[in-house]
Amino acid sequence: MILGVFGPPQVILILAVVLLMFGGKKIPELMKGLGQGVKEFKDASKGEDEKKDSKIEEDKK
Repeated sequence: MILGVFGPPQVILILAVVLLMFGGKKIPELMKGLGQGVKEFKDASKGEDEKKDSKIEEDKK
């Protein structure tokens, strides 16, 4: 069962592999970049929603 449910041992193993690959100093930089990417994605999707709403309001007039 290779693709089974992730439990605590699997999560610990994955975290250990990531720590070995990137090192302790690089991980905060990676997480910061990931957070900024998620924020930009949310801002972009929010902007698209606002554009759709304004377009719908214009069509109603």
